[in-house]
Amino acid sequence: MKPAPFAYEAPETLPAALVSLARYGDEAKVLAGGQSLIPVLNFRLAQPARLIDLNRIDGLSYVRRGADGGLSIGAMTRQRELERSPLVRQVAPLLAEAVPWIAHPQIRNRGTVGGSLAHADPAAELPALAVALDARFRLVKEGGERWVAARDFYTGLFATLLEPDELMVEIAIPPAAPSTGFSFLEVARRHGDYAQVGLAASVTLDADGRCRAARLVYLSVGDGPVETPVAAALLIGQALNGESIAACAAAVNGEIDPLGDIHATPEFKRHLAQVLARRALALAGERAGSPM
Repeated sequence: MKPAPFAYEAPETLPAALVSLARYGDEAKVLAGGQSLIPVLNFRLAQPARLIDLNRIDGLSYVRRGADGGLSIGAMTRQRELERSPLVRQVAPLLAEAVPWIAHPQIRNRGTVGGSLAHADPAAELPALAVALDARFRLVKEGGERWVAARDFYTGLFATLLEPDELMVEIAIPPAAPSTGFSFLEVARRHGDYAQVGLAASVTLDADGRCRAARLVYLSVGDGPVETPVAAALLIGQALNGESIAACAAAVNGEIDPLGDIHATPEFKRHLAQVLARRALALAGERAGSPM
């Protein structure tokens, strides 16, 4: 299929793009990497009157140290750049570990970080990773800007707090606390397919080797990234071992409500969520320094 007719523009500056967004609002769509938008247009699931192409704008693609020692990532940064960046491996190892799970190299070569985050596909890896890493997004529009925490950004199925006249331009990831281990796991029918279930996990240990903080953020089990704070709280103050991890994993099902599809029933997704919790927590705990 082919998309419905639309007007096209490719502004060369961010202010020019913001002027267009302010003018056209809901009638416009923004083109970043196009790996999600182009199929949607071709199937005519979206029929915007205008397409605003961001690819000629300089200064929106970068990976560098943030002022707090964490990461600052431009929204137009290609996913492949995250995969290859030594700085990402050093500062945000969870991100480095997870990015190769995103689709295939051809997709990652074009797909952008901000495009995936703003598209808000509940089966996408980057939104769940952003929540797991306590990321914040800088959203700008003509005449102003605001910062929004990733955990507050996602509001429903393919729905976010991003306004029609706003652009996501930057992602900030804070440095990890000492003695923190991360892990990312997912299950798919074939590598590169959308995950049936995926999980980003982190564990922080105290001086006695007990869990001081834990986080589990799932993808493909709800309308967006799904965090399970009640289950994670069961680990606080506990030594990480088979018993404590099993109790946490068993509690996960009380906080997820997966829908079935042609690849997995809700019951199978619940089973996968528990299996991944046990495996991911054990791996994160080992990386944090747990004697498991």
